[in-house]
Amino acid sequence: MDNPMLLKSTTRHIRIFAAEMDKDDLVPSNQVLTLDIDPDNEFNWNEDTLQKVYRKFDELVEASSGEDLTDYNLRRIGSDLEHYLRALLQKGEIRYNLSSRVNNYSMGLPHVAGNANP
Repeated sequence: MDNPMLLKSTTRHIRIFAAEMDKDDLVPSNQVLTLDIDPDNEFNWNEDTLQKVYRKFDELVEASSGEDLTDYNLRRIGSDLEHYLRALLQKGEIRYNLSSRVNNYSMGLPHVAGNANP
């Protein structure tokens, strides 16, 4: 295909594009997937946890190798990554960024340590 169409999957915290970055532009590609994690900075990340998400992404892409590159396949990978982020949040490996401009707690209310004696 000479002029690939830009395929993408967007969830609340994961954006996947069948494209390469060229300066500040996305160039459609049938060979490269670009991952944007937590574009609204809703969570606080450390490098180790961010690398876990990239490794999970690589696993999901590898598991679907040989399949056609379609919107459906990208959405499935994006959904699986969204569930993975929820699991990281529930384990306490990532936390909500309470200073974020977006505080909708889309994956559940944050756990706040409080006084045990009311």
